[in-house]
Amino acid sequence: MFGRNYNSALLEEAVEQFATLPGVGRKTALRLALHMLGRDSVGVERFSNAFLNLKSGIRYCPECNMISDDGVCPICSDSKRDHSVICVVESLRDVFSIENTGQYNGLYHILGGIISPMDGIGPADLPIQELVGRLSGGTVQEVVLALSTGIEGETTSFFIYKQISHLPVTVTTIARGVGFGDDLEYTDELTLGRSMQNRQPFKP
Repeated sequence: MFGRNYNSALLEEAVEQFATLPGVGRKTALRLALHMLGRDSVGVERFSNAFLNLKSGIRYCPECNMISDDGVCPICSDSKRDHSVICVVESLRDVFSIENTGQYNGLYHILGGIISPMDGIGPADLPIQELVGRLSGGTVQEVVLALSTGIEGETTSFFIYKQISHLPVTVTTIARGVGFGDDLEYTDELTLGRSMQNRQPFKP
């Protein structure tokens, strides 16, 4: 028996898969599935291949963990960017959010998560020591802690600060235009841009 009155188990499966995407409810999932059903086979194949190629071919920058098609990412290899500043963020989405503000021209260090005992994520599970290694060359003068402002983000920022406070770098954080508990991804560009411009010394 078909669920949701779709009259097709194949359509139901397509809807179920679209509904697994963040922010996509079942009505939107059905609309997307029907849209794909209406496309020609070449278009559907091109669509699916784009994601298969993304999953199988994407690489991660050995410097900052940003996505890259091959080796060091374009941000790290760009000589026009300020290599004396590294902004520490939780995810790729945070990089895109900050880049969209146009108010930051330094490098990044992507943790891929934050310290979360409830989720079994400890400091050793994050590339924090790799960050320490990047600071040993003497080029970096400032580290910007731009993690989420909830308890777990604050805990992660404090841990990182303790790991690098003995080094000759200035540790800053984004201004509090970003509310407590907010993720950078959901902060509007103007507010985030101002927060990056008006960053302040990190106070443990």
